[in-house]
Formats: sequence, structure tokens, C-alpha cells
Amino acid sequence: MKDYLKATNIIDYHDKYIQEQAKFLALNCDNDEQIAKACFLFVRDEIKHSGDYPSDIPTTYKASEVLEYKTGWCYAKAILLVALLRANGIPTGFAYQRLSCSEYRPNIYCLHGLNWIYLKEYGWYRVDARGNKEGVDAQFIPPKEKLAFEIGEGEFDLPDNLPNPRPEIIEALQKNKSYDEMICDFPDVK
Repeated sequence: MKDYLKATNIIDYHDKYIQEQAKFLALNCDNDEQIAKACFLFVRDEIKHSGDYPSDIPTTYKASEVLEYKTGWCYAKAILLVALLRANGIPTGFAYQRLSCSEYRPNIYCLHGLNWIYLKEYGWYRVDARGNKEGVDAQFIPPKEKLAFEIGEGEFDLPDNLPNPRPEIIEALQKNKSYDEMICDFPDVK
């Protein structure tokens, strides 16, 4: 479990503001499930998804940047959720799905980032904090998964629970500085 609790230069939960937000979200919580839900709801509802709210803010990828600018692609939001939960001592990993990304460009697929959370009562549980909108209704209702997207034709879940983001995710977030660049270079697997 120690790999699912580590800070890194991207999962930078040693950052003062990440620490403050993590502690604030854990206030009045009695157990890991309540803390996880509070962190999930914060990231889902208070951090804007860059695909839904294009802006001039450069692409964020470090947890501290996502928190500072209050925006990020699904991958970056997943990084922030990991940082907040790990700062509260809750093991958290990265999960991915391969989904159609035709809402951005026709006939393309890309990876979608979400999370695994270890809850004492249920074990590993997947959540998707990408942000709700019309047709997207991700919830935190363990042990039932209620992710943002149902798997359709040509789409699939990647089975891994990774302690760190996939390298191609970080590469895409670092390389593509704007909305227009990102939608032309989404990370994908076959």
C-alpha cells in the first residue's frame, strides 16, 4: 500500500495549499469513506474540467496547479484527487478507460482518467471526478460504481490500478499547453 500513499513531484501533496485543502475537507468527517466523499465532491464540483470550460489558463498537471487554477482535464483532476486523499492517509491509485472523444473531434478515441480509492469497508473502489454535466452523472455511492461514462462500442476499461499516472498522460499534459493543442493530441492506447 505504501506506493499508493507516496507524494511525487506531480502528486505534490506536500504543497502547503494541498495540505490546507486536504485538512479542511476532512473536518467533521468520522472515517475514510466520509473523507473520500468530501474530497471526491470537491474535485468533481469545484474544479472545472478543461474540456467543458476552455480558457486561456495553461494546461495543468501537478496537483498544486490544478488546485491553484481550479481547472484541469480528467487526468489532472484525478491527480488532484490522489493528492488530497493521500494527504489524508487514504491509499489512492489511477485508473483509465479508453473512450470515444468525438465530442472534441470526430472519430477519435482517447484515454480517460479516473481513480481507485481504498476504503476500509469495501476495498478498492473506482470513482470518476471529471465533473458532471448533461449526460454525465458520476457519483460516490460505495460499493456501487457510478462512473461518468458507460462503456460503449470500441471502448474499454484498462484493468490496472496504478500508483502513478501513465507516462503518456503526463507527457501529453506537459506538451500540450492549450485546449486546442490538447484536443489534437489526446493520449490513447489500442
